[in-house]
Parts: sequence; C-alpha cells; structure tokens
Amino acid sequence: MLSEVEKYRMRLDEAKGFGKVYEIVKETVKRSMGKYCVGMMLFLEDLPLQVGAYHPVGTNNIIMNRSLTQIIEAATKSRRVVNSFIYSILLHEYLHALGYIKELAVRQLVYKISRESFGEDHIATHMARRGPWTILRELPLDEVEAPKRLIEVVKDFERTNQRYIV
Repeated sequence: MLSEVEKYRMRLDEAKGFGKVYEIVKETVKRSMGKYCVGMMLFLEDLPLQVGAYHPVGTNNIIMNRSLTQIIEAATKSRRVVNSFIYSILLHEYLHALGYIKELAVRQLVYKISRESFGEDHIATHMARRGPWTILRELPLDEVEAPKRLIEVVKDFERTNQRYIV
C-alpha cells in the first residue's frame, strides 16, 4: 500500500498539463491547511524572466510566465522537474489567492506543504526551500530575450461546479 507521500509523488510525476498539477496543489493545501478556494483561472503571459507568476489581489486569477515555463521545458526533459516547477509556482500564487499576502510567510508555507506532501528529498521540496530558479542556475537568463505575445487563457484549468466562495 502506498503512503500519501508516494501517491502525491506518483501523481505529480504523471500529471499532464497545468490543470492536473493544479489539482495536486489544491489537494495538498487542503490536506495541510484545511483551506481551499475554487473558481481560479490561469493565464500565460510573457513576463520578465525573473518573475515566475503573480496573483492580482482581489481576483481569481493567476498569471504565469509562459516564457519561463517554456525555458524550463526546453532545459530539462524531465516531467518531474517541469511539474515540480509548475507546482511550486502555482502553490505560491494559490496561497496568495487564499489571502496570504506576505512573501516570506508564503515561501515558508510552500516549503511546509511541499515537504509534507512529497518528502524532504523531492525536487518540489528542494525548489520550495531554495527557490524554483535553482534548476536554472546554469542558464544565462539575462541573455534570453523572450518574445512578447498575447496573454493566453488556459482552458480546463479548474474543473469544478462549486461556487467561488466555499
């Protein structure tokens, strides 16, 4: 019988698409903190490469850096690494959406939830402890010039029939 940690590890390794990773984000937050919200939307936009994503306070939106995500996908062929990066970024912004505004507190929560969900030795926990950019240390991001494209809505990001306020 698999432990919760092993189940989450396997699900993250096998997740295909932002929506599947986001389901794991919501479940791990609910399991760890007993909190959740529904009705979130994900947008992909070409942001400065030093910005992973942001949550406009008072909205149900997460805007994720499309260019940075594509660089991660090109730099590694590991679905575990890519999904762990996406998990870390979405978890951080989801916590902001839940009302946690202070960056230091959110970073600490991302580490706590990642450690509880995946164990200390998982790449998602490593990214939570040291920052998701640790996997990009070897890449000269300052020299990369990201194209500016239109913002894109990720379809089927959250599949729920519940109202926003839970």
